[in-house]
Amino acid sequence: MALLLTILKPLEWFNDWAGRIGRNLSVAAIAIMVIVILLQVFFRYVLNNALPWPDEAARFMMLWLTGLMAPVALRQGGMVAITGLLELFPAPVLKVISILLLCLSLLVLVIAVQLGWKHVNSGWLFASSSLRLPLGLFGMKAQKLKLAWMYMSLFTGVCLMIVVNVELILRSLVSFLGGDNHLRPVPGTKAVEPG
Repeated sequence: MALLLTILKPLEWFNDWAGRIGRNLSVAAIAIMVIVILLQVFFRYVLNNALPWPDEAARFMMLWLTGLMAPVALRQGGMVAITGLLELFPAPVLKVISILLLCLSLLVLVIAVQLGWKHVNSGWLFASSSLRLPLGLFGMKAQKLKLAWMYMSLFTGVCLMIVVNVELILRSLVSFLGGDNHLRPVPGTKAVEPG
């Protein structure tokens, strides 16, 4: 168990750090998304002259918001789960089922990373129809934003979810071996009393 706890500690630290950064960036993304949408509403319905870029900018922010918050939700147990059938099993069996399901989730995430990487690479070939980097402010020509920057959001989210999933597997193994008292609560969740 000491080996599991030694491996777990840096993963917990990284996931704490990535979760804090992800939450802060997500707050900024949602604020930008709201401002951009309100700007578009104003231009479209008040000035009767819709801007070409706000819809795509809002979608860009929403994708990054999703990619950064999905690992946090996974870690805090915020993903959708069907638990009715699992409540029929005794606690030790539930722990084994939980470990098996986490391993299956890890397999799915690894496949998603491979597919996501291919998708990101294909995104370098195509540019956004309306989003541009405003390089004109620096005396250069404005450049269309490559779609890979959008696709990278979900790829990043899946990579972070793999790290979270490995942490959850290790936590489940420690719990299965009776080491609940060695586990600290995940930030953002309520501490559960062992027993």
